[in-house]
Amino acid sequence: MSSTVITNIATLVTNDPSLGDGSRLGLIQDAAIVIDGDRIAWTGESSKAPATDNHLDAAGRAVLPGFVDSHSHLLFAGDRTAEFNARMSGRSYTAGGIRTTVAATRAATDAELEANLTRYLAEALRQGTTTFETKSGYGLTVADESRALRIAAAHTDEVTYLGAHIVSPDHADDPAAYVALVTGEMLDACAPYARWIDVFCEKGAFDGDQARAILTAGKAKGLHPRIHANQLSYGPGVQLAVELDAASADHCTHLTDADVAALASGRTVATLLPGAEFSTRAEWPNARRLLDAGVTVALSTDCNPGSSFTSSVPFCIALAVRDMGMTPDEAVWSATAGGAQALRREDVGRLTPGAYADVTLLDAPSHVHLAYRPGVPLVSGVWRRGERVA
Repeated sequence: MSSTVITNIATLVTNDPSLGDGSRLGLIQDAAIVIDGDRIAWTGESSKAPATDNHLDAAGRAVLPGFVDSHSHLLFAGDRTAEFNARMSGRSYTAGGIRTTVAATRAATDAELEANLTRYLAEALRQGTTTFETKSGYGLTVADESRALRIAAAHTDEVTYLGAHIVSPDHADDPAAYVALVTGEMLDACAPYARWIDVFCEKGAFDGDQARAILTAGKAKGLHPRIHANQLSYGPGVQLAVELDAASADHCTHLTDADVAALASGRTVATLLPGAEFSTRAEWPNARRLLDAGVTVALSTDCNPGSSFTSSVPFCIALAVRDMGMTPDEAVWSATAGGAQALRREDVGRLTPGAYADVTLLDAPSHVHLAYRPGVPLVSGVWRRGERVA
C-alpha cells in the first residue's frame, strides 16, 4: 500500500468536534490529510504533515468527506418525463405513477437494470457521493424484488428490501394477501441480499399495523428497519420508527410535536429529502424545527424516476439551506455524518484516522460554496476508499 498526503487545503471538514475550531464540523484551516491504503491515517495543519509516498497540492481548495446518500431508489427501468412535465405544467396526469415504473422494471432484463444502476451510481460519484443506499420496490413480485436486490448487492453494502413500496397491482383487491407475501415468501427470497427493510407507511400505501407487521418480520430475519414516514400527511410512521429503533425515518414533512419529541428521544435519524419537495412542489420539511429540538438530521437525494430524479447531493444541500431553514454547516454535516448515522456507520462521513478515505475536493475555498453557488459543478476530485475515482 502507498500513502498520499494532500496539503494546502484551505478548509478541511473532518466532522470531529475535537479537531480544529471545535465546531461540529471540526474545521481545520490550512490543513492536510494523509491517505494510507483505503483509510485516513492523519489529519492536521498542513505545516505539520508527515512524509508520504505521494503528494498532492490542494491549491487552496476545500476538502470534505464524501457524501453519504442514505436513501435512493435506483433499481428501475424507464422514466416518467411525461408525468413530471404535466405536473410542472399544471395539468392532470393519470398514467399510473409508481405502477408505470413497476411495469417497465418487470419488463427489463437484468443487464438493463444493472446498466441503469451503474449509470446513476457513476453520476452520483462524480458529484462527490461515495456511500450510497439503494432499495428495491419497483418489482413487487418475489422474482423481481429478489433480482433487484441481487443486482444492487454487487455494487453497495447498503441494500434495502422495499417490497412494501405500494400494494402490488396484482393484489390490488387483497392488500392483506400482499402483506402476507411481503412478510413471507418474498422476504425469504430477498433477505439474503439486503441489510435493511423499509415500508412506505402512508395513506394509499400501508397503514401503521401493516407497517409494523412488515418491519417486525424483517427484524426477525436479521434486517434492520427504516421507514418512509409522514411524507404526504400526518400518520403513525415516525412513532413506529422510534418504537422499533429504526435507523431512519425518511421524509418527515408532516410532524406533530409528539413526533418531534419522539425523534429527539431516540436513535432514529430524520432523513430529509428536499429533491422530492422540489420535484412535486410540495410543502418543505421544517429542518429548523427538528434541529432546534435536538433531532439528528440527514440529507439525501431520494433519487427515483417519479418524485426526485436527482443524484446530486450538492443540489439537495442548496435546497436545504434555501428552503428548509438549515445553515450551510448543518446541511453539509447532515449530508455526510448525518447520512452515516442514518446507516449506523462510523467508518464513513468523517475524515479522521481510521475512517475510510472517502474524500471530496471542491473547486472552492470553503464547503459553504455548495450552497453559495448552487448548480455549479464544484466537485473537482473524489477518492473512494483511497482510490481517486473522479
